[in-house]
Amino acid sequence: MNILYIVIAVFLGYLFGSIPSAVWVGKIFHGIDVREHGSGNAGATNVIRVLGWKTGIPVIIIDVAKGWLAAYLPVLFTLSEKGSGQLTGLQIITGLAAIIGHIYPVFAGFRGGKGVGSTFGVLLALHPLLTLCCLGVFLLVLFITGYVSVSSMSAGLAFPVLLFTLFNTPSLLFKIFSVFIAIALILTHKKNIKRLLNGEESRFIKKRNRE
Repeated sequence: MNILYIVIAVFLGYLFGSIPSAVWVGKIFHGIDVREHGSGNAGATNVIRVLGWKTGIPVIIIDVAKGWLAAYLPVLFTLSEKGSGQLTGLQIITGLAAIIGHIYPVFAGFRGGKGVGSTFGVLLALHPLLTLCCLGVFLLVLFITGYVSVSSMSAGLAFPVLLFTLFNTPSLLFKIFSVFIAIALILTHKKNIKRLLNGEESRFIKKRNRE
């Protein structure tokens, strides 16, 4: 392995993750910083709440794309053989760099989002089928509860559970990473959990009152 290329890939992964799509799109097209409105989070969900779907969808696409691209850098740079555990490990490292970049973006004063979209992109590059199953969990919980926060945490927790039970992998690092992702999503949603317990969390999908 070329250590220099690995360092470059990790650095690029962080820079990709640091692209503050929610902040830039809000400022360029609407003249506002979404971090000063709504939930105060620089993420797609807050963008949709504050600025609507037309603005939020491009943000979602960019966030997922930057995570996927960061995790795919080791493949593009041919840092190891395809299908090897070593390549998977490198993809996890560059993907993790992107997630950190999303949460602490150098281009936006280190005030970013929760990293859900970028995490989805990273996992999509690592294990597409498992990730799509987790997306199914997200959509199901969102439909039932209406809360994006609960849906995100549920999907994050489902990832290691499904990996260990239905999609087993010989990569120990991947297993550890899946548990790390689940824990990280819980930690980045601490404020949401507090609002949920206090009955103050806003539903993304509002339930209709029964007559």
